[in-house]
Amino acid sequence: MSTASLPDIIFMLLFFFMVVTVLRDAELKVKVTTPYATELTKLEEKSLVNYLYIGKPVERYRELYGTKPRIQLGDKFANLNDIPLFLERHKIKVPEARHGQITSSLRVDGEVTMGIVQDVKTQLRKSGQLKVNYSARKDPKRKGSGVASE
Repeated sequence: MSTASLPDIIFMLLFFFMVVTVLRDAELKVKVTTPYATELTKLEEKSLVNYLYIGKPVERYRELYGTKPRIQLGDKFANLNDIPLFLERHKIKVPEARHGQITSSLRVDGEVTMGIVQDVKTQLRKSGQLKVNYSARKDPKRKGSGVASE
């Protein structure tokens, strides 16, 4: 039996799985149930959006991090002082001409108090990130879809 075509088949399968595999954005370590909103717009270019998650740690991390609301940047828990570096790391990936179009999307749990959200917004402002929006879910009783912008 000839095995000459075996490498071709293997590379074809490898290429297929590389094309159809979707990489995970971030593992959520905080519970985020976004509130409902009525006036929503959809963010078009996901590559120009950096996501900041705010919520209570999920059950798996509560013993280590407690039950107070925490900030998650990417795959890591963070504090307010980590936000400028997080923003700079995202800017590096975006062409310089598009830096003004970068949006920070706050995905905030509906049960979180506004104190930590205001602190994050202040840090974003100090870092020069003025385009901020809040992620929200479509209210099933009303029309509209996407993300609420500020």
